[in-house]
Amino acid sequence: MSQQIDVTKDRDVPMEKIRNIGVIAHIDAGKTTTTERILFYTGRTYKIGDIDEGTTVTDWMEQERERGITIVSAAVTAFWKEHRFNIIDTPGHVDFTAEVERSLRVLDGAIMVFDAQEGVQAQSETVWHQADRYGVPRLVFVNKMDKLGADFDNTLEEIKGRLAAKSAVVAYPVGQEDEFRGVILVLEQKMVIWPKDDPTGTKFEVKEIDDEYREKAQELRSRLIEDICTEEESLMNKFLEDQEFTLEELKQGLRKACINNKLVPIYCGTSLRNKGVQPLLDGVVDYLPSPLDLPPMKGTNPDTGDEEIREPEKGAPFSALLFKIQTDPHVGKLAYLRIYSGTLTSS
Repeated sequence: MSQQIDVTKDRDVPMEKIRNIGVIAHIDAGKTTTTERILFYTGRTYKIGDIDEGTTVTDWMEQERERGITIVSAAVTAFWKEHRFNIIDTPGHVDFTAEVERSLRVLDGAIMVFDAQEGVQAQSETVWHQADRYGVPRLVFVNKMDKLGADFDNTLEEIKGRLAAKSAVVAYPVGQEDEFRGVILVLEQKMVIWPKDDPTGTKFEVKEIDDEYREKAQELRSRLIEDICTEEESLMNKFLEDQEFTLEELKQGLRKACINNKLVPIYCGTSLRNKGVQPLLDGVVDYLPSPLDLPPMKGTNPDTGDEEIREPEKGAPFSALLFKIQTDPHVGKLAYLRIYSGTLTSS
C-alpha cells in the first residue's frame, strides 16, 4: 500500500479541520527530525530534511544548522487528509525553555517526543509540566524504536510514573532495536509494516495481525476500551452491559478524553528510519482539538481594561496574541500572531 500525499489546493479550510500544534521534547529526542518527516509525508516538502546535512526546514538559523539543535521556535503549515496543520517546532535545550513557554501559550495541542532508549528525561518533565500549566492536550510519540536499548514498555512506565500521565496505547511496536519494522493499530486491530526496500517510508502494508502478536493486541485493545469508557460516561453503560463498540464510538470517546487531558494517546516509531509517522498524523486528526473544541479565549480589552470573551469566529471582533518576533534578512521583522477571532488585514 502506498501512502497518499495530500496537498490540499483550497487553503481556506473549515475551522473544525484546523490543528494548531507544537512538537515538544528533550534535546536529541528527535523532535526536529519528526517535524521534518511530518512535512515530507504531508507533501509540504519533497525531500527529507536532514539535521546532519543542515537541510531541515524548521532549523533555519545558521547557528542551529551548525550545532544540530533547535534554538528558536519555527512555524510552518502543512496539510493532511483535508486538515490544515499549523506546526510549531520548539527548542529542546533547557537554555531555551522560555521559547517553549511562549509557544505553548498559543497551541491547541502538542506532540510530545520521547527517546525510546532514554525514556523520560529532565527537560521532558519540564516541558510536560509547562503543557500541563496551559492545559494543552497531547499525543506521545515514542521515537527511536530502532535504537540499541530501545524499550517501549519501560518508556511507557516512566511516562505513567514520572509524569503522572494516564496513557492510552493506540500504536504498539512490532519489534524493537534493529528488528523494529512496524506498529499495531490497537483500536483497528491491524498491523502496519514498512518494507525494507523503501527507505523513504512512503510505502507500507496494512495487514492482519501476526499470530505472535494477536494475544497482546487483544489485551491492549481491551485495556484501552476500559480506559476510554472509564473517562467517557456516555460509553460506560454500554461497557458494563458488555456490548460491542463501533470504531467511531471509541475514537470519539478517546478524542474527548484527550481534549480534556484525561488520556494521552501513545504512538511509536523511528523518524530517522521513516517508520511510524503516518499513524501519528492520523492521530493528530483523530484526537487533537480544533479551535472549536476548546473554550473561547478570555482577554483584556486594551481600551477599557475589562475582561472579554472571544469566540473563534471570523465575524467577531479581532483578538490575537503576538508570541514571536523574528528578523529576516530579506523582509525585515516578522511578527508571529495567534489569531483567536476576527480578521487581520494589511493597510
